[in-house]
Amino acid sequence: MSSALIDGFGRKIDYVRLSVTDRCDFRCIYCMAEDMTFLPRQRILTLEEIERCAELFVANGVRKIRLTGGEPLTRKGIVGLCEKISAIPGLDELVMTTNGSQLRKYAQPLADAGVKRLNISLDSLCPDKFKAMTRIGDLHQVLDGIQAARAAGFKNLKINSVIIQGHNDDEILALTDYAIENQVDITFIEEMPLGHVGRSRELFSSDQVRDSIAARYALLNSSDSTGGPARYMHLKDYKNTRIGFISPHSHNFCSTCNRVRITVEGKLLLCLGNEHSLDLLALLRRYPLTNEPVLASIQKALGNKPEKHHFSSDGDVQIVRFMNASGG
Repeated sequence: MSSALIDGFGRKIDYVRLSVTDRCDFRCIYCMAEDMTFLPRQRILTLEEIERCAELFVANGVRKIRLTGGEPLTRKGIVGLCEKISAIPGLDELVMTTNGSQLRKYAQPLADAGVKRLNISLDSLCPDKFKAMTRIGDLHQVLDGIQAARAAGFKNLKINSVIIQGHNDDEILALTDYAIENQVDITFIEEMPLGHVGRSRELFSSDQVRDSIAARYALLNSSDSTGGPARYMHLKDYKNTRIGFISPHSHNFCSTCNRVRITVEGKLLLCLGNEHSLDLLALLRRYPLTNEPVLASIQKALGNKPEKHHFSSDGDVQIVRFMNASGG
């Protein structure tokens, strides 16, 4: 039984962000606390349940799946899972977001397994600052991973940079230069107010980032889209790099929202900015042999998907789950 997934505002859901783990080998300051307690194995989706979720959503109109975490490459069996999901009939694109730390080992196996694109987090090009922002990360390990992904033949590689005032807002041009030199795209992301991670800092907006880049480079408007929330601009003199902006605070993108998230504990999150969810894990285990009641519950839950999120501009935390628990 197949049907399109439509929310209460007529938006078609064709993109799922699917978390495979809440664990990570970094402790980024905007993502999680320094001392984390992770979920026990029995409370997370098995690889088979993740594959079943992917099959169910693709059978009902989803065309793009992004594997996230935590850090997805820390999940044992991730390459085999990618092979199975990429082979699902009807799926146009399997992509992944990673911190890049494991790409020296996994870039080529992921390409061979059918992963089409990678988004790689890179918030600083200064080793000391990178370690401070990730708490334990090694910048050179990530830079080597980016080069491994290029060598593996990934097209449209993209760097993701979360710009935080007082931490890396002085590196916007350096990060842009790096993207140009390596012929990759880069998206600058406004910090999300999720989890108690000391968010007393002031927002550094996408408009401020754009103004910094425009001081050096000529920017051209673009209608390009990769199916997610990023708005893109072209660089007039550099055709192989696009500049993207994800602006949950300053430029709300909710009217065109086409996605839902599945956390590693099997919660179907209808919106990143609120707590509406459906316990998919319980449904999958209650109905191991049929998807019809699971699909009916998903369709009913989509009626609760809000029209838009409401992030506070004063820094107050409204959502207490960390980003690694939401699926990065």
